[in-house]
Amino acid sequence: MAPGETVGERPEATSPLRVVAAVVTRGGLVLACRRRADRAAGGKWEFPGGKVESGEDDASALRREIAEELGVDILVGDLFTVDDTLVGDRVIRLVCHRAQLLGSPPTKSTDHDQLEWVPTSDLHRLDWAAPDLPAIRLLTATSQRAN
Repeated sequence: MAPGETVGERPEATSPLRVVAAVVTRGGLVLACRRRADRAAGGKWEFPGGKVESGEDDASALRREIAEELGVDILVGDLFTVDDTLVGDRVIRLVCHRAQLLGSPPTKSTDHDQLEWVPTSDLHRLDWAAPDLPAIRLLTATSQRAN
């Protein structure tokens, strides 16, 4: 299997790293965040979020991560996607939820050097981190069907 390839449920894949991400939309635009160069996957775009810590449920982890990274509160909505992706020698299980901002939009991030509100039709133009690609494909396909 090639790095970055999405994997199905495999019995030999032990303990994927569970990561949650927020798909935040506003007026037909989606929040995209570019990782700082000094971070893993530096320069790649992603949905904001992070690792689920022991004892946390996904919604609590996502609210915590967004508050830490972006300094804003969110309302965690419906589950959007769950995908396993091989990154190096580790399987990342990215759990994406729709989310709504509670208050003003973020203007800075602890983990990202750029925050952009991107039309759904343009998401494919960004260089996304591998774990986010299945959600990007679904968002793009959903947008094309709606038009």
